[in-house]
Amino acid sequence: MEGAELIIQEINREAERKIQYILSEAREEAEKIKAEARKRAEAKAEWILRKARTQAEIEKQRIIANARLEVRKKRLQIQEELIREVIKALRERLSELPEEEYFPMLVDLAASAVKELGAESVVVRSNERTLKLLSERLDEFRKELAEKLDGEVEISLGEPINTIGGLVVETLDGSVRVDNTFEARIERFEGELRAEIAKALFG
Repeated sequence: MEGAELIIQEINREAERKIQYILSEAREEAEKIKAEARKRAEAKAEWILRKARTQAEIEKQRIIANARLEVRKKRLQIQEELIREVIKALRERLSELPEEEYFPMLVDLAASAVKELGAESVVVRSNERTLKLLSERLDEFRKELAEKLDGEVEISLGEPINTIGGLVVETLDGSVRVDNTFEARIERFEGELRAEIAKALFG
């Protein structure tokens, strides 16, 4: 009987060793799985953080870009308003020029128009105030114009037109004309004028 008992005890010990071995393997495997899960969780957490940082940076740059755009738009809007104010003030000043300033200007405007037309007889048109001034000083106007052009030009005064000032000079049949009214000249030189005003106002 003792021999049988010893065998049973040996079998029990062997079984216990196997159980312990299996449990040990299972614990190791469990630890490996937990470690891998931790790594995966950490990797995922890091990826989420990186993604969030990237999105945050993109949003920050978008907000900054939008703010800069708004500032630029506002600045351009203010510049445009100021330039318009200056052009408006210029138009008002030109419409109210004193005669001693206005008359020589009319001679210059007429001379450049006659040169462009290349005609010996022209019709001059403008607003009522200007035509009245030219009518009162027509001889002087013709004389100064002849000096500017180095030759006589036959001048006729035409019908009044709607303008703040300056002249329209045209051939006798009205087929060709040069518009040297203040409005037309402001429009022609608006780009240049705007650049000069912007430079003066904003450096």
